[in-house]
Amino acid sequence: MSTSASASATNQLIDRLPAAASRSLLAACRTVDLEFDQVLAEANAPIAHVLFPTTAIIAVTTQVKDRNPLEMSMIGHEGMLGATLALGIKRQPMRPVVQRSGQALEIAAMEFRRQVKSSPALRRLVDGYLFVLVEQLAQTAACNAFHEVSARLARWLLMMDDRTRGEPLELTHLFLSDMLGVRRSAVTIAAGHMQEQQLIRYARGNIQVLSRSGLESVACDCYPASVASYQRQFGSEETDTDRVHPNVRHRTDGLSPEA
Repeated sequence: MSTSASASATNQLIDRLPAAASRSLLAACRTVDLEFDQVLAEANAPIAHVLFPTTAIIAVTTQVKDRNPLEMSMIGHEGMLGATLALGIKRQPMRPVVQRSGQALEIAAMEFRRQVKSSPALRRLVDGYLFVLVEQLAQTAACNAFHEVSARLARWLLMMDDRTRGEPLELTHLFLSDMLGVRRSAVTIAAGHMQEQQLIRYARGNIQVLSRSGLESVACDCYPASVASYQRQFGSEETDTDRVHPNVRHRTDGLSPEA
């Protein structure tokens, strides 16, 4: 299902464009519905569209023979899928899968390349985002290699919580184990400890973050590093923290998510 893009649809990269460039890009986009577990493309497949998530979340995964896919990056309303088109690379480097149902703004690959060529502001924005992706991919690789499951799980939950704006997460331990590349029993044990400490509430496939500050104390340094990477590149000239980066959303009550 798709509809014409609305100027009210929120993606932080598009929000950062000058008004004229934003209007031009939105005019070429349509709003599409993305479903959980939907495979958007296979690795090395041609890029047909660029997606700017608004409420959906996309996991960009890689796979080793005889292993389940491993998440390498997460894209929500702070980012985009298909940025490599700006480099002239027309194939997907990895396998993107919808991690949370929702909507995204979609633009055809050819039209996106045309817009990048005609808009220096868009080109600068995409170049900056590609740099952030490189930094975050390196951070994720190091995190997967060196950090314990509990720290990685806390980091992952914080990243998801950022991008869902505090809404409950519909996740199973099996799904989490696949994304983290660990055994399901390891996720069950780590999540159980977090629930005992009242950091999260888990029931029937729903996870509610209760204490961000508590999760941040458990998470590895890779979480604030990914936040810093985005902020170094894009900075902030706005007072609304929701438009800066999902990771800088603050709460006044550490035990209760914002409405």
